[in-house]
Amino acid sequence: MAKLIIDGGNHISGTIKVSGSKNASLPIMTASLLTDDELLLNNVPNLSDVITMQELLFSLGTEIYFDKDLEVLNLRAKNSHNFTADYEIVRKMRASIIVLGPTLVKRRIAKVALPGGCSIGSRPIDLHLKGLEAMGANIYIDNGYVFAEAKNGLQGAAIKFPFVSVGATQNIILAATLASGRTTISNAACEPEIIDLCVCLRKMGAKIIGEGTKELSITGVSELSGATHTIMADRIELGTFMLAPAIAGGEIYLEGAGLGQEINYIKKLEEMGLNFYKKDGTIRVVRRDDKIKAVDVSTSPFPGFPTDLQPQIMSVMGLAEGTSTITENVFENRFMHAPELNRMGASISIEGRKAIISGVKQYRGVPVMASDLRAAASLVLAGLAAEGKTIIDGLHHLDRGYQNIESKLAKCGVNIYRAD
Repeated sequence: MAKLIIDGGNHISGTIKVSGSKNASLPIMTASLLTDDELLLNNVPNLSDVITMQELLFSLGTEIYFDKDLEVLNLRAKNSHNFTADYEIVRKMRASIIVLGPTLVKRRIAKVALPGGCSIGSRPIDLHLKGLEAMGANIYIDNGYVFAEAKNGLQGAAIKFPFVSVGATQNIILAATLASGRTTISNAACEPEIIDLCVCLRKMGAKIIGEGTKELSITGVSELSGATHTIMADRIELGTFMLAPAIAGGEIYLEGAGLGQEINYIKKLEEMGLNFYKKDGTIRVVRRDDKIKAVDVSTSPFPGFPTDLQPQIMSVMGLAEGTSTITENVFENRFMHAPELNRMGASISIEGRKAIISGVKQYRGVPVMASDLRAAASLVLAGLAAEGKTIIDGLHHLDRGYQNIESKLAKCGVNIYRAD
């Protein structure tokens, strides 16, 4: 099994192009199920999760062509008659549940295996199901599959989520585009990926207003057409690479992404001791002093501090001056990277949903195991600053969300490579 080996201790210096967003690509890909026409997507990252979604859509009858070099994906579901999302595919990726809404509204029947994915919390799908039931679907779960049927089609409904759910918001939006009447979503997710999905659907002919706010309104139409859409930059990849000079020193230039999406995250990085300079679509990130400062972080849904960047900032806080606390409010089991960072010399203690990090002077390179996607990224960052060789196992997690991370970092002076 391949491992990632990092010989750390060098300052970072170079330019990285930020890839297209995985979290935006996946739901937008499922929008192809809503039309018989071609959906052409640009800036699609070549990631294992994207490949898994292609496999799933193909199993549902979608014609697919992916030019990995040009990052262009063509999807056409004209002959899609299968309505079953099989367990052997769905188990690989939790986002597979997003095919439920578009399959149900288009075919009036859907059978989707209960999803798998990273083990960072329970993440139940009850909000997805309750929302579709409010729209007239008959749903039951049997033998590990969700069975949904709407013989007379889905109907618009007023849906209020008790808490914010990105996946449930996406599923209801997709289903509502072809439902009869008007659907409103209260306490909707506001993430930029939700906005990107709505922008694409509007190009296809959907009637949506309110994206980026807590209140969404979708008026169903009789059919959607094809469209061409460019996937937004991956804000989590951007945020991860921003931390590279924080932990390793030096500077980095990031192309293809903006700073406007994560205001609270940027403020924390400035508080830590990072400076940002933007010119001609490129962001320069540099550490002000020799050491970074400890900061306290509390994760929450957008526009709060993103949970998908919590493991990475914990890695950096392990070398900060002072003591910091990280409170995880989104997932109840997202501190599995802490023991691995402690193996590298960090001083992290966990008390329920709170992590207390006392900064140390140095990490040491040791073999570590990635437990999930963002945990893998936190170990890569730690390896940049560690003395000696860090050997990271569990790269299938990393490959779900970071395209060519070793080649991108190698261009910035990092001694990093894969080996069996």
